[in-house]
Amino acid sequence: MTTPAYDDANIFAKILRGEIPAVKLFEDDAVLAIMDVMPQTEGHVLVIPKAASRNVLDADPAVLAALAPRVQKIARAVKTALGAEGITIMQFNEPAGGQTVFHLHVHILPRFAGVELNRHAGGMAKPETLIPVRDRIAAALAAA
Repeated sequence: MTTPAYDDANIFAKILRGEIPAVKLFEDDAVLAIMDVMPQTEGHVLVIPKAASRNVLDADPAVLAALAPRVQKIARAVKTALGAEGITIMQFNEPAGGQTVFHLHVHILPRFAGVELNRHAGGMAKPETLIPVRDRIAAALAAA
């Protein structure tokens, strides 16, 4: 079975090009980290490589090598900023694997014992609710 070609009209490609606004947390030459607009928990962050990759199955190994340490650094900051007891890191591949946006991205979710995640399609958060959380995580990143 052939993997479909990368579609540069996906929402993350548009965010990377500045065509759609996002609450940005971190950016460097390899990745952009943003607050998820449909958070499953307070502090839900997405880390998106800038390279055009549908998912982990077609990503260049160099993209993955650059992505992993950045996910780790941001996850540590999320855990610290939110006082989380744990972190869930998720990455989905292909429709049967749960992928709905076909640009490689990693979810970072702060977790607390006994607290269930919200539904991902449970509604969009307003930027004014995401910005204070982003600022707390950004401060933890800067202190790291």
